[in-house]
Amino acid sequence: EDIGAPGIDKTLPEIDEVLEKLAHRLEGNYPFHHPTYAGQMLKPPHPAAWLAYALTMTINPNNHALDGGPPTSEMEKEVVAKLAAMVGYGQTYLGHLSSAGTIANLEALWIARETYPGKAIASSQNAHYTHSRMCSVLGVEHLTFPADESGAPDFNILEEHKNEIGTLVVTLGTTGLGVVEPLHELLSWARRHGIRVHVDAAYGGFFKLIAGSNGLAAEAWDSMGEADSIVIDPHKHGLQPYGCGSILFKDPAVGKFYKHDSPYTYFTSEELHLGEISLECSRAGASAAALWATLEMLPLQNEGGLGDVLSACRRAALNFAQACEKSDQMQLYCKPELDIVGYFPVTGKKTVSAVSEASKKWFKEKMGSGVFYSSLYRLPASHFSKLHPEYVADEETVTILRSTFMKPEHEKMDFSAILSA
Repeated sequence: EDIGAPGIDKTLPEIDEVLEKLAHRLEGNYPFHHPTYAGQMLKPPHPAAWLAYALTMTINPNNHALDGGPPTSEMEKEVVAKLAAMVGYGQTYLGHLSSAGTIANLEALWIARETYPGKAIASSQNAHYTHSRMCSVLGVEHLTFPADESGAPDFNILEEHKNEIGTLVVTLGTTGLGVVEPLHELLSWARRHGIRVHVDAAYGGFFKLIAGSNGLAAEAWDSMGEADSIVIDPHKHGLQPYGCGSILFKDPAVGKFYKHDSPYTYFTSEELHLGEISLECSRAGASAAALWATLEMLPLQNEGGLGDVLSACRRAALNFAQACEKSDQMQLYCKPELDIVGYFPVTGKKTVSAVSEASKKWFKEKMGSGVFYSSLYRLPASHFSKLHPEYVADEETVTILRSTFMKPEHEKMDFSAILSA
């Protein structure tokens, strides 16, 4: 029978036919939800999240203006308050959800430009590649400073350019190998020179909940509350559907840079509208509802909440690293700092080119067999050789294997069997 919605003249049987075609097309995906998938940073949302999202999308609220979604706007403010409390911000802060971490970081760098016009923005070579791209969009000079094989920044280079830098980007959980940069040390250096600090914790931010346990050092995480701005992606470890990012500012006075006048969106109340503190305009209220529902079930706490999920993921990574160390066929690249592990096949020929070839071969075979889904990661051969001096750097880069253990189910897997299969 006809659905009866305005502008829709398709019948239910016809929609069923289209959805069947869609389901068939989606079969081409990898099994992202299954524990055998540990490739890219993909994990299924919490059931509460996708159910809440679907329910809210029947209304399709827009959190740009308060009268575009009064209930979901309130939910957004509530979840942002919880994120601010988690990182250590006080009662006064500025923040909102965004469509993704990239947009949230763009917003942070825009505020950085407005705060220190004419000054450069610096980030390490481990930082996400979009920082340099966003600086190009903003017309801001971007400085990339080197890091050593362990991910530690080169303070000598920073010192040389200290008078040029207005904002320093510190990454807590790089998307390559999950490197946690020493925020506490970088904050101390930046404050001495009057430099702002922006924390890109899009991937690793929620690990703040378990810092100090599961072999996760607490120093960097304990310093988060001192940073000027922080980005965290709930659509990564927050168990949310894409896209749901967030941006937080320690000083609410940066709201002055958002000042604008819209002739139609701000007449519902005298209270602050989320649209007044965001570069984005239309934003799905369903994202706020989904995150709100998830945090009702899994509070932002170490035990009895989201921390339990993160702890299981961390233990899974440590289990896999241990399996690599015990294996005679696979070798660990370096000890994991979060839940991402780098590793490579043992080769007869001790060159980085042989490592790259063997890694690509293992990747192709495992992805094709469905036994285990990993990913590849390219890094400087000089870094590789410092950690593994027995290998000759006959090429400038080396490709290794990389696995991301974002699912708590990974903790129960028999990694020894997978590595030897």
